Amino acid sequence: MPESNLNCTMSFKKSLLAVLIFIMVSCSGRKELSQWRGPDRDGKYPQTGLLNQWPDDGPKMLWSFEGLGAGHGSVSIAEDQLFVLGMPDTIGVIYSFDMEGNLLWQKEYGLEWYANYTGTRSTPTIANGLLYFVSGQGVAFCMDTETGEVLWSADMFGKFGAQETTWGIAESPLLDGDRIILIPGGVEHNVVALDRFTGETIWTGKGNGEPSAYCSPILVQQNDTRLIVTMTAESVLGIDADNGHTFWRIEHRQKNNIHANSPVYNDGRVFCASAEADTIEGHIMIRLSEDGKTAEAGWRNQEWFNLIGGIILYEGCMYSSTFNKKEWYCIDAGTGNLNYVSDQVSGGAIIFAGGLFYCYGTDGVMALVEADETDCRVISSFEVHLGTDQHWAHTVIHDGRMYVRHGNALMCYDIAAE
Repeated sequence: MPESNLNCTMSFKKSLLAVLIFIMVSCSGRKELSQWRGPDRDGKYPQTGLLNQWPDDGPKMLWSFEGLGAGHGSVSIAEDQLFVLGMPDTIGVIYSFDMEGNLLWQKEYGLEWYANYTGTRSTPTIANGLLYFVSGQGVAFCMDTETGEVLWSADMFGKFGAQETTWGIAESPLLDGDRIILIPGGVEHNVVALDRFTGETIWTGKGNGEPSAYCSPILVQQNDTRLIVTMTAESVLGIDADNGHTFWRIEHRQKNNIHANSPVYNDGRVFCASAEADTIEGHIMIRLSEDGKTAEAGWRNQEWFNLIGGIILYEGCMYSSTFNKKEWYCIDAGTGNLNYVSDQVSGGAIIFAGGLFYCYGTDGVMALVEADETDCRVISSFEVHLGTDQHWAHTVIHDGRMYVRHGNALMCYDIAAE
């Protein structure tokens, strides 16, 4: 067969596949979205009717599962199914549970990250019956949520020239309509948009040509401009969501090129947090122009640091914590000045729901915290005893339940008020 005819045939098959998948998900009636750090990727969960105090030994554990294997990613929940990644040996496995903790299915998907701080990193993104994640080895997957069938995959090293990182690829894909946004960190193909039904490339952007930095991107709507905002090895980037063009770049460095916290957007400002470094580090607020196509650093706080715990914006303040220390602090979001630092809570992953903070410390203590610009108070706390290795996974709240992942164990707690 002539090459031109072969290319036409392949193009037709891919187009047909896209149409079939689109029809499948459209007819399913599923509209639920689940992704990294909540519906807006800002660590805030829109839950109400939750306990404002826990029993002395913690909320009731409804169920647990041990045997996921190594992993640091969170759970995703959609259409009464729960999904989480694990690595029992060196091969990654995705697990699907019902809401009572019964295993529905599990599928191996290939080699996972086993070199250092072993285990899975990604939190699945779910939309309309399709599920997306990235392995620590840099392979992006699209699966059917009912069966675990792989509909397409893309090797970001082979396809986009992703550059090696010390601790593997650690991002959770961003959904933008019918596109999936990934940060392979290639010199030429730094940020990419793929058709979420076929995996075909829609656009690639050069960014600043730096390796990825363990960060999951966010989508920002600044007036009429749609931006992909993310961090790479030495930069915070503002990317045109429609074509991959780099609008702006703000220098931001950390000595190990770790920028694992997703940026947070609020009212024309972008907030980022990283760990200590030799040059430009810590927390930064970036002020966007009216059209979002230019930006400048508004303030920097180079005294306090956050490696992987996430940041929460609440009532004009930024709440953050120092990795592996009992330093939980509040920063004025307008000025960058420190309001206070508390030793009542260990540094770790922070999420927010119902006016309270849920802080999962790297010491294995789960705390319910009330905080404002002047002080914080631990209302209740308990120790997470199940699981293995580091307490790094971010907690998830859904339908009156709190999901805590610790290495090979997953725990579900009832936090609904009566």
